[in-house]
Amino acid sequence: MKANIGMSALQRHPHHQGGASLIMVMIVLTIVSIIGVAGIQISLMSERGARNDRDQQIAWQSAEAALLDAEIDIYGPGPSTRRAIFTPGTNLLAFADGCGTSGNSIGLCSLVTSGRPTWLTAAFDFSATGSSAPSAAYGTYTGRTPFQTGGVGTQPAQLPRYVIEPIRDLADRDLGSPNPTYLYRVTAMGFGPRSDIQAVLQMIYRN
Repeated sequence: MKANIGMSALQRHPHHQGGASLIMVMIVLTIVSIIGVAGIQISLMSERGARNDRDQQIAWQSAEAALLDAEIDIYGPGPSTRRAIFTPGTNLLAFADGCGTSGNSIGLCSLVTSGRPTWLTAAFDFSATGSSAPSAAYGTYTGRTPFQTGGVGTQPAQLPRYVIEPIRDLADRDLGSPNPTYLYRVTAMGFGPRSDIQAVLQMIYRN
């Protein structure tokens, strides 16, 4: 009887060991699965962050291109169909309240001396491209060949745009001069692969 009882205990012992091993394996598999899912989520977030950074860089570069185009528009080097507005003297009549929308006055805005500049108001739409758009598109007055937009791949959704405002040059010590000199504040907006991805740059330009 003693021998039978001992054998029965030995036979039950492996079954207990097998159940404990299964639980440990399940725990390890659960932990590995959690780590795997977390790794996938981190990879997706990294990829999304890299894509967002790329899209924003495209918008910044597009805005920089608009600033350069505005510089050529104002003074060159290169052709501009409205150079006479800026040099040798500033023709203030070409700058419209609320920004010009036609002819050679597109994107030319009278300086707002109190309150927000026109381009900061809710009514102003930098992305507008119609015939009444209040901002000038890249290449409109300089004849520069537009870069590719809105096509396949990572291209800007549309051409960058800019506005120009005249600012009295305080370095001009003859404030009573009938022909005062002006600086130009240029504000440009560039676009990423989608129109809602935008970047705004600004410069003060002196002839």
